[in-house]
Amino acid sequence: MTPAQAAAARESGAALVDIRSEAQRSRDGGIPGATCHPRNVLEWRLDPECEHRDPKIAHRDVRVILVCDEGFQSSLAAATLRRFGIDATDVIGGFQAWRTAGLPIESTASG
Repeated sequence: MTPAQAAAARESGAALVDIRSEAQRSRDGGIPGATCHPRNVLEWRLDPECEHRDPKIAHRDVRVILVCDEGFQSSLAAATLRRFGIDATDVIGGFQAWRTAGLPIESTASG
């Protein structure tokens, strides 16, 4: 979905999950209200059957919208999550498209 569609879906109750690394979020900022689960732990956090799941969003009745840096990793990750029965999709163009669209961003730089 486009960044604007993702923002609207979040307003309607979808979960926005930022799968970028901490270094990328620190460098570029984050999306206010997004849950952050880096790509390397995403399946553990979103698999409803996993003991390490995120209890707020690892449900088959929650729409999950993934955001990576440019929209490539998130497409593959959404396909994986759909195999768990998760209603998953991603943002076309990722965080970079979100920023270009002028949607809200917050600083996540530490220090």
